[in-house]
Amino acid sequence: MEDEFAGQNFESTGNVIKEEAAGFNPGLIVLLLVGGLLLIFIVGNYALYYHAQKTLPPKKKKPVSKKKMKRERLKQGVSAPGE
Repeated sequence: MEDEFAGQNFESTGNVIKEEAAGFNPGLIVLLLVGGLLLIFIVGNYALYYHAQKTLPPKKKKPVSKKKMKRERLKQGVSAPGE
């Protein structure tokens, strides 16, 4: 009978005291893993954005159509050339 309970501690009343399992909480591990991956993703995106801003040439502006240029000049009160 003593061999069955050799690894367990007893209180004076005879109840078995359950020892807490050593180790990390699985929820904490998942939270840290997801948080770490999210942090790596954000830092990686920032690094790529910073690198692209330094190395890529600036965007070219779309050419303004003659119709729009004429309209803008009329708004400003300057007559278009040839009129």
